[in-house]
Amino acid sequence: MENKEFKSGYIAIVGAPNAGKSTLLNQILKQKISITAPKPQTTRNRITGILSRPDCQIIFVDTPGICKAGDEFNRGLVETALSTLSESDAVLFVLEPDDDRSIHEFILENLRRISTPVILLINKVDTLRNKGLLLPLIERWRQRFDFRAIIPISALKDDGTGEVLAEVVKLLPEGPQYYPEDYITDQPERFFVGELIREKIFHLVSQEIPYAVAVLVEKFTEMPEKNLIEIEAVINVERDSQKGIIIGKGGSMLKEIGKQARLEIETFLGCHIYLGLFVRVQKNWRKDPRALREFGYPVNQ
Repeated sequence: MENKEFKSGYIAIVGAPNAGKSTLLNQILKQKISITAPKPQTTRNRITGILSRPDCQIIFVDTPGICKAGDEFNRGLVETALSTLSESDAVLFVLEPDDDRSIHEFILENLRRISTPVILLINKVDTLRNKGLLLPLIERWRQRFDFRAIIPISALKDDGTGEVLAEVVKLLPEGPQYYPEDYITDQPERFFVGELIREKIFHLVSQEIPYAVAVLVEKFTEMPEKNLIEIEAVINVERDSQKGIIIGKGGSMLKEIGKQARLEIETFLGCHIYLGLFVRVQKNWRKDPRALREFGYPVNQ
């Protein structure tokens, strides 16, 4: 039997906010490692997801949504996303079918500067009322950029992800197995604990408050003999009024955040969790380079 060479590579997932990048990554891996919410700019860090198969290993990099950034914090997020382009073996550019924001031209300008092959994924095609619009839409995008492939998908319904993987594998170079085959990410567990807490805040707290939140896990103590992990995390906000809303009347909101987060963390880690949550005001942390570094976010030099 012929021995085929093992292939491996890094695949960047980029797009405007709320295009469905994180949902796509979770669907490909068949496990949730990237938080999702109906609000844009949920993802703040590069999230690495590893798919290992007998013939290849694909390292996907989910990036923050690319938008016109006005402050230090959002400029750092955009730089994080764009920096992955030239470092990758291929790029998945995800967008919605009825979305033609000007930011897409900015993304295309950056893609034209690199020689990396790009696959366009038109996500959420299940929301198209008139399916006859899909072929003209594909043709319009084909005229704007030399995509290696254009694939209509619904990440939420796992429609088209098999075709995406087939195209990605074609673009992988020969290479080593970078990670053990049972790895699905290279991020530490406490990172995901903080992300899951932040996700619950996005779902439970309205308006702009989730964007002013940074979660810092300060204690992560494993007790194998009790099948228990003790976790203490601080929810940092920018103003006293935000602290009051996160805590809620009689502590009701903080209690609900903790309850929902604990259940999902227990599923993720596979053991019992004690979760202590605290709220702290860190004035204007999104404009403070020291605070940004402390919370693990990129800072423009």
